[in-house]
Amino acid sequence: MLTVIMECRDQETELAQTLSVLVAGAVEGLVSDVVILDHGSRDGSARVADAAGCRFHNHWDIKDILRSVRGEWLLLMEPGARPQMGWIDELGEHLAMNRQAAKFSPSRNHLPSFFKRLSRRVPPLEYGFVLPKSQAMAIAKSGMPLEQLVQRQKTFMLISEMVPAWAARK
Repeated sequence: MLTVIMECRDQETELAQTLSVLVAGAVEGLVSDVVILDHGSRDGSARVADAAGCRFHNHWDIKDILRSVRGEWLLLMEPGARPQMGWIDELGEHLAMNRQAAKFSPSRNHLPSFFKRLSRRVPPLEYGFVLPKSQAMAIAKSGMPLEQLVQRQKTFMLISEMVPAWAARK
């Protein structure tokens, strides 16, 4: 089973978009729980998370969060990002057959302009990041943001695509 973890701050709309896609993963039995780590939101992020059955934390330490999650695998992602068609079957198969971290392929329909692709650094969680909980727990340190859990890790590239969070803000 898989736990989804996202960090947010005043991203109510983006959070709702992502959670609506994750419902199918919960229905299929892939997603066991969703955890939202908040950085002082003043919008309706907490209400959206509560309505979707997520755990919402205002004050948190990543080590405590990792100990409390249900899934043996973690999907770290940005609010607003959305895995595309086929993600549930492919990710379920990857979790059953591999121990290697993975990330989704970039959405062919949501690419930055050519010049932006040349000049920008892709954020570590832009296309999600899937890793075993045990691996994350071995890396985690108090006060660490999610992005640092995935630095310098080799990944398997899934065929399934992910729409990046920045596309939700357009």
